[in-house]
This record gives sequence, C-alpha cells and structure tokens, in this order.
Amino acid sequence: MKDIKRVDLHNHTILCNHATGTVFDYVEKAIKLGIDEYGFSCHAPMNYDPKYRMSLSQKDIYERWIKEAKDFYKDKIKILFAYEVDYLDGFLLDDIINAKVDYLIGSVHFLKNKDDMWGFDNPEFIGVYESKDIDGIWQEYFNAIESMAKTQLFDVVGHFDLIKVFKFLPKKDVRILAKDALNQIKKSNMVLEINPAGLRKPIGETYPSKQLLEVAFDMGINITFGSDAHSVEHIGFGYEEATNLAKEIGFTKCMTFENKDRKLVNF
Repeated sequence: MKDIKRVDLHNHTILCNHATGTVFDYVEKAIKLGIDEYGFSCHAPMNYDPKYRMSLSQKDIYERWIKEAKDFYKDKIKILFAYEVDYLDGFLLDDIINAKVDYLIGSVHFLKNKDDMWGFDNPEFIGVYESKDIDGIWQEYFNAIESMAKTQLFDVVGHFDLIKVFKFLPKKDVRILAKDALNQIKKSNMVLEINPAGLRKPIGETYPSKQLLEVAFDMGINITFGSDAHSVEHIGFGYEEATNLAKEIGFTKCMTFENKDRKLVNF
C-alpha cells in the first residue's frame, strides 16, 4: 500500500438534478487520475429545494448505484458512500442522518430572507445581495455553520466559506467573522474540506481561503479534499492548487473515512 494517497470525498451524481455523467463515468475518470479513495456525497433528500437534490424515493437508487460501483471496481479504487446534507433547521431527515454511510458532509446553502430562505450561492438569488448588509450576511452564514457543527451530526464541513462565491466580500476581517464557527468545528471534531470548486466561480479561489486555513491549522483542525464534481470534467480539477496550498500552510495529512471511522493519511 503506497504511503501517499490521493483522496477526493465530495462528488455528485445526476440524482441532484444539476449534474451530468454516470457513476461509472466518474469512477473511470477517478481511476485514470490515480485517485485512491473516491467518495460520492450527493445532495441528500430534504423537504425543501427539491429542484436541486434527489427525492427520498431515490435514496435506494443512489445507494444501489454506489454499491454496484464499489463492487465492480473493488480491485482498482476504494469507493466511499456519503451524503452532502444541507443544514437547515427543521428540515433534516432521520432517514439520512441515521443512514449507513462512511461519512456525512454538512453544508450551508440557504440563509433567511424575511420570512423565506434564499440560496446565496445560486445565481437565481444574486439580486438579494444588493438589499443586504454584506458583513451581516457573512456573520449570519458563519452563525449557521456554527449551529450545524453544534449538532455533532456531521463529519466534514463542506466548502467552509462558500458565502464568498460571488465575490461580495466583507469589510470586517473574515477571521473574526468565522472565529466562533471554527471554535465549534474544533470542539465537534469536524474536518474541513479543501474544495477547489471556487476556482471555477467568480471568487476564483478554493474554499476555504488561505487566511482561514491558516487559522484552522493553528487550531489543529484536520482537512480533507473534495472536487465537488458535478460533471466528469470536474473530477480532479484544482487538486494541485488545493494540495499545494495545504502544504504551504503546513498540512501533511488529510482525513479519510470508512463506516464513520476516520484515518489520517499522507497526501
């Protein structure tokens, strides 16, 4: 078994309704790239925002697809099974939280807007930013991440500073805005993913930023990696940038999972 591993734990399927390609297409690309541990973590069912996630009735299909791929490719690559769960109070499903998975990614994609919610990373809602105090939005976002971490239901924090996606940046130091969230992540023993998807977005940088990763490193928070692939072309995108950034900060190991057990490996 080789000492250095390439780990990619955040990837989607067509069941989320905004991805392309088959599960087998994704795995073939991962094998071609030399990925050792490849995790499917598609958007989990939830009684909200059905347009951008699988339905609960499709949960069995998703689980079957991943099991079939895991069995078929068992001699070529280690495939992991997970969900990316939107943390939205009152909308979490026991069927997902209690599912037999290797890990759960907890993410925040929605914030309150008056009596409704808005998907701050969805271009459909970009106009909402014009009516909001940007520092206030950022603090609200990190408060939601803190609340998500407090539940201790999740293993990985998805794209920790996703709120920066459209480059509406705060005036206040982001390290201060994120301080309580990072403290709770550490307390809950969660892992931060380094997610290169931001390189494809207006912000043009990984999630989280170098500033926040430096704080996480000093706090002893562990990391992992995930392409956040919604197409075959996304697999492995930005991996060198992500790993080089991690090494520059001082990280030498990343976390991987199996049946909720965790293990640090060299990357």
